[in-house]
Amino acid sequence: MKVVAFFFSLLLIPATISAQDRVQRDQHQMRRLHRGPKSYSGALEDPKPDLYQKPREVIMALGLKPGEVIADIGAGSGYFTFRLAHHVGDTGKVYAVDESSDMIRHINRRIRELKVTNVVSILADPDDPLLPEGSVNRFFFSDSWHHIDNQTQYLSLMKQMLKPGGEIIIIDFHKKELPVGPPTGNENRP
Repeated sequence: MKVVAFFFSLLLIPATISAQDRVQRDQHQMRRLHRGPKSYSGALEDPKPDLYQKPREVIMALGLKPGEVIADIGAGSGYFTFRLAHHVGDTGKVYAVDESSDMIRHINRRIRELKVTNVVSILADPDDPLLPEGSVNRFFFSDSWHHIDNQTQYLSLMKQMLKPGGEIIIIDFHKKELPVGPPTGNENRP
């Protein structure tokens, strides 16, 4: 099992984020966004995150191959799910895994609207992605690893679910004050 981690403060946050942007993404706003599924999914679909998420660069860095099976953990609104699905092609599959039934319903609507055939939504438990053993080439976490309470147990489960040579990709925020992202203390959970 290979774990690959990217951290926003090193790789994905541009140095030119203005003070106004910092104010707009303060801790209280992020917590409010997580409380309402409609506002949260709307915020996730806002094009502004592209400035610091750099989805094209992330997807290119992954070097995805047609036919791969990816588990997008904490898929939310599908921000990366549908990009991943495009790159693994019709022979591949992306599991959009989330513990929020509202987010899963949102993803299901997008699957239908976009007529995507290689995305499968999974309403998971907070401590278990509920995927079959040996079924995944890569687990992909974008801004969601910090939400997992028992990370050691979760890693153990993922190890069983990975195919031989599989990878775990984690893109998350450092635990320090940043212009975007979750609060730095224990209040980072929605």
